Amino acid sequence: MKKILLSSVVCASMMFAASDYKYEITPMVGGVYTEGNLDLDRNYANGGLAIGFNQFDSIIDQVELGFLRSTEDVDYTNGTDTGVTRVFTNLVKEYALTSDFSLYSLIGAGVEFFDDENFDNENGLFGNYGAGIKYKIADQFALKFDVRHLIEVDNGDNNLLYNLGFAMPFGEVAKPAPVVEAPAPVVVPAPVVETPKDSDNDGVLDTLDKCPNTMVGASVDNTGCMTLVNLNINFDTDSAVIKDSYNSRIVEFANMMKNNTNLKATIEAHTDSVGSNKYNQKLSERRASSTVEALKALDVDSSRLTAIGYGETKPVATNKTAEGRAENRRVTAVINK
Repeated sequence: MKKILLSSVVCASMMFAASDYKYEITPMVGGVYTEGNLDLDRNYANGGLAIGFNQFDSIIDQVELGFLRSTEDVDYTNGTDTGVTRVFTNLVKEYALTSDFSLYSLIGAGVEFFDDENFDNENGLFGNYGAGIKYKIADQFALKFDVRHLIEVDNGDNNLLYNLGFAMPFGEVAKPAPVVEAPAPVVVPAPVVETPKDSDNDGVLDTLDKCPNTMVGASVDNTGCMTLVNLNINFDTDSAVIKDSYNSRIVEFANMMKNNTNLKATIEAHTDSVGSNKYNQKLSERRASSTVEALKALDVDSSRLTAIGYGETKPVATNKTAEGRAENRRVTAVINK
């Protein structure tokens, strides 16, 4: 049994983790404190594995399936011994306290099996409920500790289980398709000999455009000069680190700033609603500063850049879904002349 538990932990560690995920696998170790009249050891060690199926847009956060098995011989008072296996299903509700800590409660049922049935310790159904605490130690991993009260259906026997688990998520939630901004309406001039051109496709004709070579997707004023640029930086939850995949957009913006030395930019960063207002405000400020540092590293004069964070106060999508929260973790640049 110890080899089975060790193999389960190794396999779980090889799963690919994601910040927004469908499943959570948790190897567990702990113990069982038995009722005094069961003619069994009062305390024995346990180990096992649970798989959580995360629920989105539901009052229940997770459905947990798992098993626990005694890791040593459990002695009867008559000198014989047995092993105990429990298979269970629980509904789990989580309550966030901070960005790292949360409480959770659970309720469910299961079946227990005795290798050697004795003293009314027989195979059968049980109900259970419990509570625990979860501590996030990295973007993808967390420690969990809980206590569960088991009540055997036939005889009403009681057992108290205490478990320590290492939770690892896997199964990335599909990202939403990128939002394509509709181009500004094109002003149709009176017929002329030559066809009017809009070389940078910003919606302003070349003859009226005072700022050629506008970045793709930027908002412009009626003279073709940029007013707002979405830098398309989408941060992971609780992170201010810019991933390498967003470098090309930042380089493009830095080159535009260096080619238009009369422009200044206010870098505005935002968060989703996970965590407290105070924490999210600080996180957005770190995201804005991180973007400014990236631009400075590309030789954009720091005197032309201002960083500001708005926390969770200006969402552009719902915070009730993983996709919406991802859209809200964003950075934009407001252009000033």
